[in-house]
Amino acid sequence: MKKLLLTVLAAAICMCAMPLTAGAKSIKLTYSNFFPPTHIQSKLAQQWGDEVGKRTEGRVSVSYFPGGTLTKAKQCYDGVVEGISDIGMSALAYSRGRFPTMAAVDLPLGYKSGTAATKVANAVYKKFQPKELDDVEVMFFHAHGPGLLFTAKKPVKTLEDLKGLKLRGTGNSAQLLKALGAAPVAMSMPDTYQALRKGVVSGGVYPMETNKGWKMGEVVKFCTLDYPVGYTTTFFVTMNKDKWNSISTQDQKIITELNKEFAAKHGQAWDDSDKAGREFLTKKGGQFIELSEAEGKRWKEKAAPMMDNYIKKADKKKLNGKEILDFTVATLNGVQ
Repeated sequence: MKKLLLTVLAAAICMCAMPLTAGAKSIKLTYSNFFPPTHIQSKLAQQWGDEVGKRTEGRVSVSYFPGGTLTKAKQCYDGVVEGISDIGMSALAYSRGRFPTMAAVDLPLGYKSGTAATKVANAVYKKFQPKELDDVEVMFFHAHGPGLLFTAKKPVKTLEDLKGLKLRGTGNSAQLLKALGAAPVAMSMPDTYQALRKGVVSGGVYPMETNKGWKMGEVVKFCTLDYPVGYTTTFFVTMNKDKWNSISTQDQKIITELNKEFAAKHGQAWDDSDKAGREFLTKKGGQFIELSEAEGKRWKEKAAPMMDNYIKKADKKKLNGKEILDFTVATLNGVQ
């Protein structure tokens, strides 16, 4: 009898020592992204999801849906809020006017790299904690290298060449085109290829990487290297608040640390992709046009009122526009 009791006691102790997670129900998340599966930003999103599963030892798993198969680019943010997807990646610029604090990051401040732009975006969010993003749980932001001008048939060497051209632009990049004298046409990147091919637009502004990542190098011929007004586009990775709150504090900490790693990876990937995008366009016979110093100064002067307009619009929304812009510029100057 004594031997039997010892055996039962030992079994009970073993059962108590088993990890609590063994019988716990794992949390399954869906991740929506408009980037196609072959794009490096899409591959990194897949890697992030896989890493969440590994580091949480299966307590949290992620099913990934690239190419806008779950929600389209413009619907992605609301899709996360409403729970259509648990996680989403898209561009803040697709919801123009909705994110006034973060819009400062996308201004044509003369960005030189995606690494720098990514650092700026996350710093601005951390500093101001904008209420405009309170309806989701922010994972991190990343941002591309300098947005440049590309055209299909007409080379652009001066401001006069831009006048009246219909060019794809969203958010602040659309405002930049208007300031420079062009006619901006808002559309998501997945729609831009066909719009260029059919002549709906004459070109667009976007980072160099897009020539390969979205195959734009097949439908454009000229690139104007307008670095003096180099802008960026901020991309968000957010999670549904209820889903985030359903994750244990332990696993939230794991994911938060992972987010820091992947923000940097996404930023570096933009820079690596820019190099590949230039090579792709070159192989397709693309031509690159450098602005003279005097012409570059003219472009910068035309874009300057955008900074004042940003401050005025932010102030109307009871934000301190000057403080936000000054911090953004100072941060950029400090990282590049």
